[in-house]
Formats: sequence, C-alpha cells, structure tokens
Amino acid sequence: MQKIGILGGGQLGRMLLQAAANYPVQTFVLENDEQCPAAHLCHHFTKGDIKDFDAVYNFGKNLHAITIEIENVNVEALEKLETEGVKVFPKPAVLRTIRNKILQKQYYQQHSIPSPEFIITDSLAELQQQQSFLPAVHKIGQGGYDGKGVQLLNTKEELAKGFDAPSVLEKMVNIHKEIAQMVAINANGETALYPPVEMLFDPTLNLLDYQLCPAELDMKTLWKVEAITLAVVRNFNSPGIFAVEMFVDKNGEVLVNETAPRVHNSGHHTIEAHYCSQFDMLWRIMLGYPLGNTDAILPSIMVNIIGADGHSGDVKYEGLEEVLKIENAFVHLYGKKQTKPGRKMGHVTILSQEKQELLHQSNKVKRTLLAKT
Repeated sequence: MQKIGILGGGQLGRMLLQAAANYPVQTFVLENDEQCPAAHLCHHFTKGDIKDFDAVYNFGKNLHAITIEIENVNVEALEKLETEGVKVFPKPAVLRTIRNKILQKQYYQQHSIPSPEFIITDSLAELQQQQSFLPAVHKIGQGGYDGKGVQLLNTKEELAKGFDAPSVLEKMVNIHKEIAQMVAINANGETALYPPVEMLFDPTLNLLDYQLCPAELDMKTLWKVEAITLAVVRNFNSPGIFAVEMFVDKNGEVLVNETAPRVHNSGHHTIEAHYCSQFDMLWRIMLGYPLGNTDAILPSIMVNIIGADGHSGDVKYEGLEEVLKIENAFVHLYGKKQTKPGRKMGHVTILSQEKQELLHQSNKVKRTLLAKT
C-alpha cells in the first residue's frame, strides 16, 4: 500500500483525506496544529512546521509521494526528497515558480500566455516612481494568500499602502467576469479539464463569495479559456491538479490572473456536482489510476461560509438546521474550533438545473448559515 503525505492540515487536506478513504493508501499529514481540520482523518499525524527543512525532509523521506495544500512550504526539502525518489505533486520546480508572484508573471511572459501588463518593484521607493502606471494592483512576491498581500492602488496617494518588498505591480483590468478552470494532468501528460466556473468576490474581504458552474461564456470565449488553461500547465511538465484563475475583460479578451498548483476553493463544488471531484482526481493521479470524468452532473453554485463580523472565539453555527432543509444543498463544515471575521469555516454547494434557483438558494444560505461565537 502506498504511503502518501500531505503538507498542511487545513480544509483542503481534510477534503483530500475524505476522498482518500475510497483508495488503498496510507495517509500522513504534517501540520503544526494538532487540532487542525485534517488531524483526525489521516492514518498518521506529525506535528511540525511545513516551512522547516528538517521537518519536511524527515516527514517525507519514508513516503512514496507527497503533495501540498498550501504553497508556503519548504521547497528545498521537497527538491531533496525528489532527488531521493519521492514523487512530489506538483514538482518542486513548479512550486518554486508559482509561489512567487514575480516568477509566475515572468513564466506567463516567457510562454506568451496572456496576462495583465506588469512592472516589478523591489521597494516602496521604487513603487512611488510608478504613478503613471496607475490604476494598478500591487501583489507581494511571496507569502500572500486569500486576499492578503494584495493592494488596490487607484491614485498616487494610495501608493503608500503598497509593499516595501519585491512585488508585482499589475495594470488594473476592466473586468467583465472572473473565472477559474481546474485542470488535471497525469504522469503521462494526459489532461482533463473541468468546466470553468464564474467567481463572485466579497469586495470588502477580497475573498470568494460564491461561484457558479458552469460559467456563462460564449463558445469563442470558452475555447480561449480552455486553450489558455492548457497553455499555462503545458510547460510545467508536472503531474498534479491546477486552478487557473482568469479575467474576461469588456472586450472578450481572456487574461490569466494567477495559478494555484493544488486543489482549490474554485473546485469545491465538484464533490457533489461532478462525477469525479478535484480531490478524487488528485488521488487518481498520485496513485497512477486513470483520470476521472470531469463532466457536471448538474449545474451548481458554491457559497463560502465565512466567520461573521465581530465574532472571534469558539464557533457556534447559527441556521444550520434551516440550511439542511434545502433540497440539493450539501453542507461542508471544516471542523475549525475557532472562528474570526473573514475566516473560511465551511462551504455549501447547491445543485439545480435553474440558475435563478441557484442564486436564490445561495443568497438564502448566505443570510442563514452564520459562524458566530
């Protein structure tokens, strides 16, 4: 039986482990928090820092394969493990490129992948010289996630809000739609595309609010999206699962925003709404099984359950019973003991043939199911 490890024990690790129960695999998790969402679902839990070389190396050296649920891990340890025969999904070289926003943007440029125009700034002093490039988005090179490490800069007065560290200054796009597409690649280079989803964001938290699948796109735009998604992953030369986030602008042009080299929030709906979920797909890839069927069973909408404003402490869920009465609504709570404003605490996926019904029920979920203290 193969031994496969996951770096990180958050909700993505938890959902990966839920899918692993269907396969002949022994699971291992490395995470600093013994109470993390994934801790009780794996066969073997190791307490340790995923950013520490020794912790990652010692965790992985007796495993057949290792994957991640967050990019902020010790890549040097993964590179050493790879040279010693441990399979890493995705390959450490890909992780090194993607987790640094500067290298990621240069990768798109190098491979002629359409992406918003950008300038690299190494300090706040350099950023101050770029007034003529505004309005723009400043993204810290390394360490940002879930809306953290991103600043919208519309005027020269706002330049002071930028980062005094190597960062990307990206030209603001006149966005018509934000979409994401999940793509799976196996060791033979075969690919499977999930239908693209349309993402709607909470403007205050800069976090995904809800997403609709399939995204409403005309055929020409859909072809562009699919071609660009495949172009992004083609030169990674790595098996794994990837989420490619894109903008469709007012002129119908498709531009890559960023890529995640792992299972992703924009694929959570696939658990119930698709024949093969993103989590199931990654196990198939890591265990060398055939790629699964990415077709949708029904259209879906996914709502994130976010920690309510003004509530920090032991979580209590308000309105859970009412949401569980909704037909074709599937509740996933992540098992986090503590809530705080803006923290992802769970998600709900709703299935229906009718778009209006999906929107109606998603708004009901958002109003009803609250993570409070």
